[in-house]
Amino acid sequence: MTDALLPHPAGDLRLMPERALFRENVATLYVADAHVGKAATFRAERFAVPVGTTGGTLQRLDLALARTGAQRLVILGDLLHARTGRHRNTMQQLHAWRERHAGLRIELVRGNHDVSAGDPEAELDILCHNAPVSDAGLFLLHRPGPAMDRFWLAGHLHPAVTLVGTARQSLLLPCFHCTPEGAVLPAFGDFTGRSEVFPAPGDRVFVIANDEVIEVPRVRR
Repeated sequence: MTDALLPHPAGDLRLMPERALFRENVATLYVADAHVGKAATFRAERFAVPVGTTGGTLQRLDLALARTGAQRLVILGDLLHARTGRHRNTMQQLHAWRERHAGLRIELVRGNHDVSAGDPEAELDILCHNAPVSDAGLFLLHRPGPAMDRFWLAGHLHPAVTLVGTARQSLLLPCFHCTPEGAVLPAFGDFTGRSEVFPAPGDRVFVIANDEVIEVPRVRR
């Protein structure tokens, strides 16, 4: 695994190929848009979609926690996808995962899907906030916000950029989209989709390519 580092006065931001961000100075791992239960929601509507996406998402979260030794996990919105996604098997997996990480402090900055899905059950021991949340020199949001008096972290957009090769082949890759005002994290969930972003001058883009996070100087506009 190869991370990228985004220096910041409030603590360097470590961008990870697991689609997570880590701040070592506060021992905190940040993820956005897990959308747990999304596949179950689609299956409830009789769409044929993959199974096992919740397990894959939680396994990647295990890896990120193990690699960083984080003592706190912050989810920047959309932990659960919808009320109809609270399938028995999905919630059993989530509860079993929480039991394995009983000592981990978990906080959720409510996103638009959390409002409709409802807060996680009390047994999951997740502290829920409305945005913005002040966090050791940063603001935490779900939707990227206007210019504020400090740098923010957010999700919601599921950012990705298209890279075009010399033979005109192209790839749409998830990315961290960093502006002078804040950083938008890629969607963490395994079944979330991607939305292409078009960075402005002065923005920085870090794509996730297999097990590496790589800054790209130019992307298609």
